[in-house]
Amino acid sequence: LICEAFHLMKNGLGMDQDEMAEVFETWNKGELDSFLIDITKDILKYKDTDSSFLLEKIRDSAGQKGTGKWTAIAALEYGTPVTLIGEAVFARCLSALKEERVEASKILKNAPVTFDGDKKEFLAKIEKALYASKIVSYAQGFMLLREAAKSYGWKLNYGGIALMWRGGCIIRSVFLGNIKDAYTRNPNLSNLLLDDFFSNAILKSQQSWREVVSQAVLLGVPVPALSSALSFYDGYRCKVLPANLLQAQR
Repeated sequence: LICEAFHLMKNGLGMDQDEMAEVFETWNKGELDSFLIDITKDILKYKDTDSSFLLEKIRDSAGQKGTGKWTAIAALEYGTPVTLIGEAVFARCLSALKEERVEASKILKNAPVTFDGDKKEFLAKIEKALYASKIVSYAQGFMLLREAAKSYGWKLNYGGIALMWRGGCIIRSVFLGNIKDAYTRNPNLSNLLLDDFFSNAILKSQQSWREVVSQAVLLGVPVPALSSALSFYDGYRCKVLPANLLQAQR
């Protein structure tokens, strides 16, 4: 999600690294306050010994160490739609096809589209889209924990798990305290999206979220995680899905 926000700023808005670092620094003082947002700001500022930015020298090809893959496999085994982690794993797999992507960039052209809106306003929308997607990501993670708990007969303290992740974990953030509060209010909460705090947060963010995903598509900037989060949200809140047609086709 953070990489997609960075990509939108860089390729969609044409921002330089100093500008982007300033944005992430601002975001880290608000709802997105977290370890990963903080280090992203530092990475964008970091310069090599020749005074050029180090980030531009790092190959844009990421492998995956296994945790995302294991989580995606577990999600399939338990029939739980943990779509964001799945998309994150596939995005890494796609990035690993460096040579193919370089060749494809010469052949698969797109009509050039430039962003002509208000940059400051759009950055505020990206922040909201990132926050809403983050809520969905955690909601999916706790859905998986819940299904595993049912299968194994575990009695999990979900609020306690959220607090545990605040200590020395790569996903630590102030946001985890809100999750703890949600499970304190309702220990039997079936989904974080149904908690008043999180449902209201998404309600305030969803129009910006939709506009960011739409604009990214028009600009040709891939945002698989942001768009997957939005699709999950729309599917989850949909009273009737077209699965009846799927069943009829079977």
